[in-house]
Amino acid sequence: MERAVTFTTCPECDGTRLSKEARSSKIKGINIAGACAMQISDLAGWVRGLEEPSVAPLLEALGQILDSFGEIGLGYLSLNRSSGTLSGGEAQRSKMIRHLGSSLTDVTYVFDEPTIGLHPHDVQRMNDLLLQLRDKGNTVLVVEHEPEAIAIADHVVDLGPKAGSEGGEVVFEGTVDGLRASDTITGRHLDDRAALKDDVRTPCGTLEIRGATANNLQDVDVDIPLGLLVVVTGVAGSGKSSLIQGSLSGRDAVVSIDQAAIKGSRRSNPATYTGLLEPIRKAFAKANGVKPALFSANSEGACPNCNGAGVIYTDLAMMAGVATTCEVCEGKRFQAEVLEYELGGKDISEVLAMSVTDAEDFFGDGEAQVPAAHAILQRLADVGLGYLSLGQPLTTLSGGERQRLKLATHMGDKGGVYVLDEPTSGLHLADVEQLLGLLDRLVDSGKSVVVIEHHQAVMAHADWIIDLGPGAGHDGGRVVFEGTPAGHDGARSTLTGEHLAAYVAS
Repeated sequence: MERAVTFTTCPECDGTRLSKEARSSKIKGINIAGACAMQISDLAGWVRGLEEPSVAPLLEALGQILDSFGEIGLGYLSLNRSSGTLSGGEAQRSKMIRHLGSSLTDVTYVFDEPTIGLHPHDVQRMNDLLLQLRDKGNTVLVVEHEPEAIAIADHVVDLGPKAGSEGGEVVFEGTVDGLRASDTITGRHLDDRAALKDDVRTPCGTLEIRGATANNLQDVDVDIPLGLLVVVTGVAGSGKSSLIQGSLSGRDAVVSIDQAAIKGSRRSNPATYTGLLEPIRKAFAKANGVKPALFSANSEGACPNCNGAGVIYTDLAMMAGVATTCEVCEGKRFQAEVLEYELGGKDISEVLAMSVTDAEDFFGDGEAQVPAAHAILQRLADVGLGYLSLGQPLTTLSGGERQRLKLATHMGDKGGVYVLDEPTSGLHLADVEQLLGLLDRLVDSGKSVVVIEHHQAVMAHADWIIDLGPGAGHDGGRVVFEGTPAGHDGARSTLTGEHLAAYVAS
């Protein structure tokens, strides 16, 4: 649709979606569209300045809600911001607003990585809010990897011992100190600290950004050094993505990898998305003397009952649809005769059920050796996705998993500059170390890597830091520091510098 349709702002309402009559109603010279376009922190101040006894309770309640946005670190948003433009962390924190002022008790709240997209400065505020909910008499369950968030827990449940088929067990229950003393992967890595580099790389050129004004950026000029690991950081809402995604994405030789949903149907999986299935199909076809199309669940080999979906979707009209496992293929997606053909003792459905790690061994040597498939599987393992199964639907992947899948796919591209947006999202402490190794290998291979990131380990490991701020919204949008991590650690002139110094020293 984007290729065929052009969207423009409505000239009648100027994009406000309101009628002329609605826009003509004003309070202190501001109509409702103008109020919704204000930064929430400014709107809260404007509301507090209104004095009208007839609606005093309404103003008080409105002020409390707007103040909650500030408390949760979203004061830089505006009320007319489209929900689709919010990051995963922003969307989740927006949902929290309605609960912060609630008088309910004995409620169980479940938060799935609420610190995603948060600067270390904002993580502390998030911790305070979680403790407030607990202290009201509620139970707060948090799925989290952030050490600062784990540290405030009263009780920790650690799952493992590893990921995928090697996980799914409770390996520890108890206090944070008990976790730290345990021999689990989480316990061993809880106090990990990445050290500053003794020697940083020397740049081999620069990418210029001049006069950037997208969103809250204030006519920013900055040079991105090439041939380095560059980290762009700053508090949430300071303008990092606006600067990098708005100014670098789309340039020649720039490969931009974000956490947006992967374009594909519910039939898509890591094997189809990465191109892995193609060499696997050809290997099966060659080994059995048949056509490659038989080994595609979207082509000739598909089960005729479910059309290769593995499930039967039933539309229940007013209720949510139901998916039931296909009785003919038992969820394997292929015709029975296709499953009679084997490669290395495995049929195609068994191969797609393998984890990336198992498949890497399977296609690495022996009768089933397929070098083209093995190369793709190595890249998937390098980005920390060894636990994914080859046939897992893409719709079940988290934002961080989607981004790392894209990274593995693009690692073979000819682009010279890689732009990553918070690649540590959803990563365990042990996986962050693996990610840093991968980023180093990319740079050492001649690539330039620009990472938008809050994680202190990535900042400490960088060759160059660009810090935006000093605050969020209209209080940000400026470059407040450029230089090496060691220089930023010593400067302590920004919120990032303060937290980086504390991280390195701890």
